[in-house]
Amino acid sequence: MPSRPLTQLTLALLKPDLTANSIKVTKVFTHIQQHDFKIVAQKKLQWSKSEAEAFYGEHHGKFFFERLCGYMTSARLNAPDSLRSLYGMTDTRNSFHGSDAVESARNEIRFFFPEFDLEQWKKEQRKAHTYIVDRN
Repeated sequence: MPSRPLTQLTLALLKPDLTANSIKVTKVFTHIQQHDFKIVAQKKLQWSKSEAEAFYGEHHGKFFFERLCGYMTSARLNAPDSLRSLYGMTDTRNSFHGSDAVESARNEIRFFFPEFDLEQWKKEQRKAHTYIVDRN
């Protein structure tokens, strides 16, 4: 009687581009079951950047490390209704740019709109939001 091969275990991660589409996830699980693979444990999780960096630590310093960690914690998983998730093609071809800090915004606005007077705009905004309260 031929002996049955030993069962092997592996870790399978469903990445953000797949998990953003629940229909695809269902198809993957169906495919796994139809091909006699068994899922012995599973969990749904949302990685922080430090968790992704810890898991992929063996690749630290390689050219793709930052992109990989960024991708594994990407907008498609964290914010599936965000513009980047809805319209972006990849982690780097994500269709949008947003300033990451107040100082960055100031510099970037100045780059594209050198004629824009940010201080004047702020004054106008403060003036528009000033309310007069009559305490009598």
